[in-house]
Amino acid sequence: MRRRPAASNPLDLMEKATGKNQRSRLFWLLSLSVLFWLLLFYFHFVIIGGGGGGTVDEYMKLEPNPSQSQQPKVQPKAQPKAPRLPKNYPFMRALRTVENKSDPCGGRYIYVHDLPPQFNEDMLKECKSLSLWTNMCKFTTNAGLGPPLENVEGVFSKTGWYATNQFAVDVIFSNRMKQYECLTQDSSIAAAIFVPFYAGLDISRYLWGYNTSVRDASSLALVDWLVKIPEWNVMGGKDHFLVAGRITWDFRRLSDQDSDWGSKLLFLPSAKNMSMLVVESSPWNANDFAIPYPTYFHPANDSEVFLWQDRMRKLKRPWLFSFAGAPRPGNPKSIRGQIIEQCKNSKVGKLLECDFGESKCHSPSSIMQMFQSSLFCLQPQGDSYTRRSAFDSMLAGCIPVFFHPGSAYTQYTWHLPRNYSKYSVFIPEDDIRKKRVSIEERLLQISPEQVKIMREEVISLIPRLIFADPRSRLETLKDAFDVAVQAVIDKVTKLRKDIIEDREDHNFIEENAWKYALLEEGQREVGAHEWDPFFSKPKDNGNSDGSSAEAAKNSWKNEQRDKT
Repeated sequence: MRRRPAASNPLDLMEKATGKNQRSRLFWLLSLSVLFWLLLFYFHFVIIGGGGGGTVDEYMKLEPNPSQSQQPKVQPKAQPKAPRLPKNYPFMRALRTVENKSDPCGGRYIYVHDLPPQFNEDMLKECKSLSLWTNMCKFTTNAGLGPPLENVEGVFSKTGWYATNQFAVDVIFSNRMKQYECLTQDSSIAAAIFVPFYAGLDISRYLWGYNTSVRDASSLALVDWLVKIPEWNVMGGKDHFLVAGRITWDFRRLSDQDSDWGSKLLFLPSAKNMSMLVVESSPWNANDFAIPYPTYFHPANDSEVFLWQDRMRKLKRPWLFSFAGAPRPGNPKSIRGQIIEQCKNSKVGKLLECDFGESKCHSPSSIMQMFQSSLFCLQPQGDSYTRRSAFDSMLAGCIPVFFHPGSAYTQYTWHLPRNYSKYSVFIPEDDIRKKRVSIEERLLQISPEQVKIMREEVISLIPRLIFADPRSRLETLKDAFDVAVQAVIDKVTKLRKDIIEDREDHNFIEENAWKYALLEEGQREVGAHEWDPFFSKPKDNGNSDGSSAEAAKNSWKNEQRDKT
């Protein structure tokens, strides 16, 4: 017989019912807790963090992307990866300033480090020792412009002209920054950070007769100072930039031998993250960028620029072409000797020979007068790729003729059009060296109508090739300073967006740095280029006694021509 189960005790039934209620209550409390944390994460990462989609636009907004919740649910064939949670990067506040349409400085703020005076002002107090051959004291006056030029021959306009040293950009740029309209004391909203270190003046003191320890002392001290401040840690210095008014080869010493040339500022691991603006950059490195050499003209307002441009349009130019320069007999690769010969043999060519001793090349008035009377101005390589003369000639409305792409086209990509045929003529060096081309015949092939169009293009470029008076500010025009600062801001902004998008160019080849600067908007890959033969030579490969260092050394030696 089956035994009937005993009737349940009422007390047991109450305990069972109570246990069920407790479990239900615990489950309900647990659900509330999970919901609370989900809402907290949502508020923190989406509302405060700037969006949950992970794209730049969503990060820049203050609300989540609604498109995600509106999309129909489709069962994927494969299990999707878990979405990457957005990161609240420390530079997000700076990026969001662009969204404030009422702020004219949104996305354009610059924070300037307050460096110890040893890195800038103290150097000016010792101006007599800044150059072996030149007393730089007079060239550091007037905020770096130098003494005013006398307009005895009427070559210049009445105001805005100074005897500016070609290597004075350190001082000019820093003083110009003091007038920048979007300076900020809040580094968290800065689009870029300026380091007012007079790198060019610093190295100029120690290049001759000093060991590498002395030459590197200021650079090492600067980096040591920078890496200890909070602003550096935001991007590891990739949002920092500084200016040096010398060619890049003065800062690219590849060894620690005292016989080697220059400092190693641009090879210091931390400094490599910064952008360095120099008057000549390296085609094979990505951490320096070329800005124009300073000319003699530094207008204080827009009208001074407009008046000068109109004057250059109306000038009569009796000479087809001209050249101001000295031969380089010690350099077998130089074509200056052939150019001088062609000038001498031409009835439509003008030559201003520059050499040691008395020379009209030392007179800004003589140089500018010749450029103003010429349709084309020949600009072969200087001691290095570039020379100040190119900017002096364009200031005079003279169409430059270049013989190497490194003299302008791959250098000043921020300031000059990528379509170089709009404003210049290119004749390959080999065509001159092997006497395949007559400069006179080549230039006579250009129609008068085309010459007029090209000259107008050159004259229109004048504002962005000159540095305005640092003690004032242009109203509507953008000068070389404005162009350079905006280019740095664009570079840092793009880098920040790439970081947010987790977008990295793994195929980047620094040896081809000059090619990347010539890419069109949106392009990332480089390929074969018509100028490859000009830059196919290897870098110094650990031996900076090679052509680059030698060019820098010769540049210094030839400063003796300009001693005053």
